Amino acid sequence: MATDQSKATHSAYLELKEERLGLQEGYRFLDEKRLILAGEILAQLARYEEEMAALGERYQRAGEHLATAVARHGLEGLSVYPPLTGVCATPATRSRSVLGVVLHELEPAAGPAAPEADASPVDPSPEAQACRDAFAALLPHAARLAILTGNLERLRYEYTKTARRARALEDVLLPEIDASLASIATALEELEREEIVRVRQLRR
Repeated sequence: MATDQSKATHSAYLELKEERLGLQEGYRFLDEKRLILAGEILAQLARYEEEMAALGERYQRAGEHLATAVARHGLEGLSVYPPLTGVCATPATRSRSVLGVVLHELEPAAGPAAPEADASPVDPSPEAQACRDAFAALLPHAARLAILTGNLERLRYEYTKTARRARALEDVLLPEIDASLASIATALEELEREEIVRVRQLRR
Protein backbone atom coordinates (compact mmCIF):
# COMPACT_ATOMS: atom_id res chain seq x y z
CA MET A 1 0.00 0.00 0.00
CA ALA A 2 1.52 3.24 -1.14
CA THR A 3 1.54 6.08 1.36
CA ASP A 4 1.63 9.77 0.54
CA GLN A 5 4.85 11.05 2.12
CA SER A 6 3.08 14.28 3.08
CA LYS A 7 0.86 12.18 5.35
CA ALA A 8 3.70 10.02 6.70
CA THR A 9 4.31 11.75 9.99
CA HIS A 10 5.20 10.45 13.43
CA SER A 11 1.91 11.79 14.81
CA ALA A 12 -0.05 9.93 12.10
CA TYR A 13 1.90 6.78 12.91
CA LEU A 14 1.17 7.10 16.64
CA GLU A 15 -2.52 7.80 16.01
CA LEU A 16 -2.74 4.71 13.83
CA LYS A 17 -0.97 2.64 16.46
CA GLU A 18 -3.47 3.84 19.05
CA GLU A 19 -6.34 3.02 16.74
CA ARG A 20 -4.93 -0.46 16.23
CA LEU A 21 -4.75 -1.02 19.98
CA GLY A 22 -8.41 -0.10 20.28
CA LEU A 23 -9.38 -2.46 17.47
CA GLN A 24 -7.26 -5.23 18.95
CA GLU A 25 -8.98 -4.76 22.30
CA GLY A 26 -12.35 -4.87 20.54
CA TYR A 27 -11.39 -8.08 18.77
CA ARG A 28 -10.35 -9.72 22.05
CA PHE A 29 -13.69 -8.76 23.59
CA LEU A 30 -15.64 -10.13 20.61
CA ASP A 31 -13.59 -13.32 20.60
CA GLU A 32 -14.26 -13.86 24.30
CA LYS A 33 -17.94 -13.08 23.80
CA ARG A 34 -18.03 -15.58 20.97
CA LEU A 35 -16.63 -18.30 23.26
CA ILE A 36 -19.09 -17.52 26.06
CA LEU A 37 -22.03 -17.60 23.65
CA ALA A 38 -20.83 -20.87 22.16
CA GLY A 39 -20.63 -22.40 25.63
CA GLU A 40 -24.15 -21.24 26.45
CA ILE A 41 -25.42 -22.62 23.13
CA LEU A 42 -23.93 -26.04 23.94
CA ALA A 43 -25.51 -25.98 27.40
CA GLN A 44 -28.91 -25.05 25.99
CA LEU A 45 -28.60 -27.75 23.30
CA ALA A 46 -27.83 -30.38 25.93
CA ARG A 47 -30.98 -29.40 27.85
CA TYR A 48 -32.96 -29.39 24.60
CA GLU A 49 -31.83 -32.93 23.79
CA GLU A 50 -32.74 -34.10 27.30
CA GLU A 51 -36.22 -32.61 26.98
CA MET A 52 -36.67 -34.12 23.54
CA ALA A 53 -35.72 -37.55 24.88
CA ALA A 54 -38.12 -37.18 27.83
CA LEU A 55 -40.88 -35.96 25.52
CA GLY A 56 -40.28 -38.89 23.17
CA GLU A 57 -40.65 -41.40 25.99
CA ARG A 58 -43.83 -39.79 27.34
CA TYR A 59 -45.23 -39.42 23.83
CA GLN A 60 -44.74 -43.11 23.21
CA ARG A 61 -46.57 -43.95 26.45
CA ALA A 62 -49.32 -41.50 25.53
CA GLY A 63 -49.71 -43.26 22.20
CA GLU A 64 -50.07 -46.58 23.98
CA HIS A 65 -52.74 -45.14 26.28
CA LEU A 66 -54.50 -43.66 23.27
CA ALA A 67 -54.65 -47.04 21.57
CA THR A 68 -56.08 -48.60 24.72
CA ALA A 69 -58.67 -45.84 25.10
CA VAL A 70 -59.70 -46.10 21.45
CA ALA A 71 -60.10 -49.85 21.86
CA ARG A 72 -62.42 -49.19 24.81
CA HIS A 73 -64.47 -46.25 23.48
CA GLY A 74 -63.78 -46.08 19.75
CA LEU A 75 -62.70 -42.88 18.00
CA GLU A 76 -66.15 -41.31 18.16
CA GLY A 77 -66.64 -42.11 21.82
CA LEU A 78 -63.23 -40.74 22.72
CA SER A 79 -63.71 -37.59 20.63
CA VAL A 80 -66.68 -36.51 22.77
CA TYR A 81 -64.75 -36.92 26.00
CA PRO A 82 -64.85 -33.56 27.87
CA PRO A 83 -61.98 -31.27 26.80
CA LEU A 84 -59.41 -29.95 29.25
CA THR A 85 -59.20 -26.33 30.32
CA GLY A 86 -56.02 -24.49 31.25
CA VAL A 87 -53.94 -26.09 28.52
CA CYS A 88 -53.14 -22.66 27.03
CA ALA A 89 -52.20 -21.03 30.32
CA THR A 90 -48.86 -19.22 30.25
CA PRO A 91 -46.35 -20.97 32.53
CA ALA A 92 -44.37 -19.03 35.12
CA THR A 93 -40.92 -18.16 33.81
CA ARG A 94 -37.85 -16.26 34.92
CA SER A 95 -35.24 -14.52 32.80
CA ARG A 96 -31.51 -13.96 32.89
CA SER A 97 -29.09 -12.18 30.59
CA VAL A 98 -25.95 -13.59 28.99
CA LEU A 99 -23.97 -10.74 27.45
CA GLY A 100 -27.16 -8.94 26.53
CA VAL A 101 -29.02 -12.02 25.29
CA VAL A 102 -32.19 -12.58 27.31
CA LEU A 103 -32.73 -16.25 28.18
CA HIS A 104 -35.93 -17.60 29.68
CA GLU A 105 -36.54 -20.71 31.73
CA LEU A 106 -39.43 -22.18 33.65
CA GLU A 107 -39.56 -21.61 37.36
CA PRO A 108 -38.33 -24.67 39.30
CA ALA A 109 -40.92 -27.44 39.22
CA ALA A 110 -43.15 -25.17 37.15
CA GLY A 111 -45.13 -25.95 34.06
CA PRO A 112 -48.45 -25.10 32.50
CA ALA A 113 -51.28 -25.05 35.00
CA ALA A 114 -52.73 -28.51 35.64
CA PRO A 115 -55.59 -28.83 33.16
CA GLU A 116 -59.03 -29.82 34.35
CA ALA A 117 -62.02 -31.20 32.54
CA ASP A 118 -64.87 -28.87 31.64
CA ALA A 119 -67.44 -31.47 32.67
CA SER A 120 -67.74 -35.04 33.82
CA PRO A 121 -67.62 -37.60 30.99
CA VAL A 122 -70.78 -39.45 30.02
CA ASP A 123 -68.96 -42.77 29.84
CA PRO A 124 -65.93 -42.50 32.14
CA SER A 125 -63.25 -45.16 32.12
CA PRO A 126 -59.76 -45.68 33.54
CA GLU A 127 -58.44 -46.06 30.00
CA ALA A 128 -59.76 -42.68 28.85
CA GLN A 129 -58.59 -40.96 32.02
CA ALA A 130 -55.11 -42.49 31.67
CA CYS A 131 -55.00 -41.35 28.04
CA ARG A 132 -55.96 -37.79 28.96
CA ASP A 133 -53.44 -37.69 31.83
CA ALA A 134 -50.68 -39.05 29.58
CA PHE A 135 -51.20 -36.33 26.99
CA ALA A 136 -51.52 -33.63 29.67
CA ALA A 137 -48.13 -34.76 31.01
CA LEU A 138 -46.61 -33.75 27.67
CA LEU A 139 -47.37 -30.08 28.27
CA PRO A 140 -44.48 -29.23 30.64
CA HIS A 141 -41.98 -30.80 28.25
CA ALA A 142 -43.50 -28.96 25.30
CA ALA A 143 -43.33 -25.69 27.23
CA ARG A 144 -39.67 -26.20 28.12
CA LEU A 145 -38.84 -27.13 24.53
CA ALA A 146 -40.55 -23.97 23.26
CA ILE A 147 -38.57 -21.84 25.70
CA LEU A 148 -35.29 -23.57 24.84
CA THR A 149 -35.97 -23.12 21.13
CA GLY A 150 -36.43 -19.38 21.63
CA ASN A 151 -33.25 -19.19 23.69
CA LEU A 152 -31.26 -21.04 21.04
CA GLU A 153 -32.57 -18.81 18.27
CA ARG A 154 -31.60 -15.63 20.15
CA LEU A 155 -28.17 -17.07 21.00
CA ARG A 156 -27.62 -18.13 17.39
CA TYR A 157 -28.46 -14.65 16.11
CA GLU A 158 -26.12 -12.97 18.61
CA TYR A 159 -23.32 -15.46 17.99
CA THR A 160 -23.57 -15.00 14.22
CA LYS A 161 -23.49 -11.20 14.57
CA THR A 162 -20.55 -11.36 16.98
CA ALA A 163 -18.59 -13.80 14.81
CA ARG A 164 -19.15 -11.62 11.73
CA ARG A 165 -17.81 -8.54 13.52
CA ALA A 166 -14.83 -10.47 14.89
CA ARG A 167 -13.97 -11.77 11.42
CA ALA A 168 -14.26 -8.25 9.97
CA LEU A 169 -11.70 -7.02 12.53
CA GLU A 170 -9.41 -10.00 12.18
CA ASP A 171 -9.51 -10.39 8.40
CA VAL A 172 -10.06 -6.83 7.14
CA LEU A 173 -9.56 -3.91 9.50
CA LEU A 174 -6.52 -5.09 11.47
CA PRO A 175 -4.61 -6.24 8.33
CA GLU A 176 -5.39 -2.90 6.65
CA ILE A 177 -4.05 -0.97 9.64
CA ASP A 178 -0.96 -3.20 9.79
CA ALA A 179 -0.32 -2.53 6.11
CA SER A 180 -0.76 1.23 6.66
CA LEU A 181 1.61 1.19 9.64
CA ALA A 182 4.23 -0.68 7.63
CA SER A 183 3.81 1.76 4.75
CA ILE A 184 4.11 4.83 7.00
CA ALA A 185 7.15 3.33 8.74
CA THR A 186 8.82 2.78 5.37
CA ALA A 187 7.96 6.32 4.25
CA LEU A 188 9.37 7.77 7.49
CA GLU A 189 12.61 5.83 7.02
CA GLU A 190 12.91 7.19 3.49
CA LEU A 191 12.32 10.75 4.73
CA GLU A 192 14.94 10.25 7.43
CA ARG A 193 17.49 9.01 4.91
CA GLU A 194 16.74 11.97 2.63
CA GLU A 195 17.20 14.33 5.57
CA ILE A 196 20.55 12.75 6.42
CA VAL A 197 21.68 13.15 2.82
CA ARG A 198 20.65 16.83 2.81
CA VAL A 199 22.48 17.50 6.06
CA ARG A 200 25.68 15.91 4.67
CA GLN A 201 25.43 17.95 1.51
CA LEU A 202 25.04 21.18 3.51
CA ARG A 203 28.15 20.39 5.54
CA ARG A 204 30.34 20.12 2.45
